[in-house]
Amino acid sequence: MSDTKKVLSFAVELGDCLLRNGAEVYRVEDSVLAILNSYDITDCDVYVLSNGIFASADEVTKHASSMIRHVPMYPMHLSRIAAINSLCRDVCAKKISIEDAWKKLEQAKVIPEYNLLTLILATGIGCGGFAYLYGGTPLDAFIAIIVGVILRLFLTLDRKLGHSKTITNVLSSMVITIVALLFYAAGLPVHYDKIIIGAIMPLVPGIPLTNSIRDFINCDYLSGSIRLIDALLTAFCIAVGVGTIITIAHLIGGGAYI
Repeated sequence: MSDTKKVLSFAVELGDCLLRNGAEVYRVEDSVLAILNSYDITDCDVYVLSNGIFASADEVTKHASSMIRHVPMYPMHLSRIAAINSLCRDVCAKKISIEDAWKKLEQAKVIPEYNLLTLILATGIGCGGFAYLYGGTPLDAFIAIIVGVILRLFLTLDRKLGHSKTITNVLSSMVITIVALLFYAAGLPVHYDKIIIGAIMPLVPGIPLTNSIRDFINCDYLSGSIRLIDALLTAFCIAVGVGTIITIAHLIGGGAYI
């Protein structure tokens, strides 16, 4: 394998890992180009979309090489992004060889997520905080914490079942609404709408929406459109899940839940 292909393969793999874990498009492009340029490969082009990487190097020489990589959109994993960014800086500074960098990259790929207990506590506290922030009572916030815990447990189970993102968002919002309405139907003095608003916050696509706006500002309209569509589709799925259960509850209760 020529040095050009070796460096390009590593650079694209590193960019793939960044993009796969939720890094911004411009960060991925800059990282891939920085690695190539650090090895004096200046005749190169890198084009990154929200779900793909196109890269070529030394096109006019006998060492010409090009790569295309499809990258499915996955949830963000900041720990992996931080580790890969650090590795990229070490490679560019020639503190580590490409061979050793491959090993470090494989280690970064398997950095675990937070444990289930931490995720449950964070989700519950976050849901309760948002419920109170949006006008709920302390009791609403407490119930939202319980709903958030149930949501996290459901998301963990759903991941094992392997449902698509669309189905997951619809089912999750349905679970949230059902549990909130059950507490309301039990006669507790709660505002189920505040509970639902707080509990759906972990599902709200804030990062994709923010990244899409950033892409638009950077004149990367295609990537911005992809992320925007993803954010809007997620919001639509949440609305469908919540709206369906509230409509059914309204029909069953004769308007008691409006």
